[in-house]
Amino acid sequence: MKELSKAPVVRHVIGEEADGQRIDNFLLRICKGVPKSHIYRILRSGQVRVNSKRIGPDYRLQMGDEVRVPPLQLGAAKAVVPVPPGRDFRIVFEDDALLVIDKPAGTAVHGGSGVSFGVIERLRRQRPLARFLELAHRLDRETSGLLLVAKKRSALTALHDMFRAGRIEKRYLALVKGRWMEPLRHVRLSLHKYLTEEGERRVSVSHEGKAARSIVRLAARWQNFSLVEVELETGRTHQIRVHLTHLGYPLCGDDKYGDFALNKALQKQGLGRMFLHAGKLALDHPLTGERIELAAPLPDDLARFLVRLEQNEQRDYGTELPTDRL
Repeated sequence: MKELSKAPVVRHVIGEEADGQRIDNFLLRICKGVPKSHIYRILRSGQVRVNSKRIGPDYRLQMGDEVRVPPLQLGAAKAVVPVPPGRDFRIVFEDDALLVIDKPAGTAVHGGSGVSFGVIERLRRQRPLARFLELAHRLDRETSGLLLVAKKRSALTALHDMFRAGRIEKRYLALVKGRWMEPLRHVRLSLHKYLTEEGERRVSVSHEGKAARSIVRLAARWQNFSLVEVELETGRTHQIRVHLTHLGYPLCGDDKYGDFALNKALQKQGLGRMFLHAGKLALDHPLTGERIELAAPLPDDLARFLVRLEQNEQRDYGTELPTDRL
């Protein structure tokens, strides 16, 4: 890879969508396909200038800054993978600053780890005129439900602050193995991330981990299964899955922490994936302060499985399934 001497230098004038963003992250976003190592090389060598001055990779852009970017050439081996447009996502809420979609199960939120494209790449492909689209948080690939996307840099920064402060309410529906007996339980178990020998990411309960808090409410209970609503007070990786499994109630269909023999049996009964759905989201609008309360109904596959469960097992808790309220 080299700078092309005959190609023109590109100059970007920073608008609201990049105000406050680090220069290295800005370059990584606009220079698609360019290796991270090369981005930092041109920063260190001074080929990137802001207002005609050399800057470090931690410089934060301001509105009106003029960024000089040298012409870059992708290596011949770097093939650009086109992002298929795919079907439109169901929009639950949208204004000038926010976009909330109902993410289907089986779709990653972003490319990487063997996935060429995800929700955010599809959204950018479907909205070529959008100046800014960034994920405000994550959902596991097999988890369905409400996903927040920021349409302004100022909204993204505010949302991150709100998540860290615990000011965004997120509630999930999960079907677990076993009979959960408590109407309400506060779970406080620290979580530690590690890699397996195969290089896969895993999480376990450990005193050496980071604090993690969940609130579990019983929604319905059958002879062998329970439907619980889990409110996240922290947003650790795989928090719901690990907390419930550690307590003896693995999520149905969970291929990382669940009961694998049970999962095979449930597949034959129509449950083809992990039963976890981000059904409710409540927050104050990051720019206006207006209260927003959103809900996404259970997808058809999970709703059908609950109907089958009702037919096969006797329920002894819950006068009605909560799916109608989501």
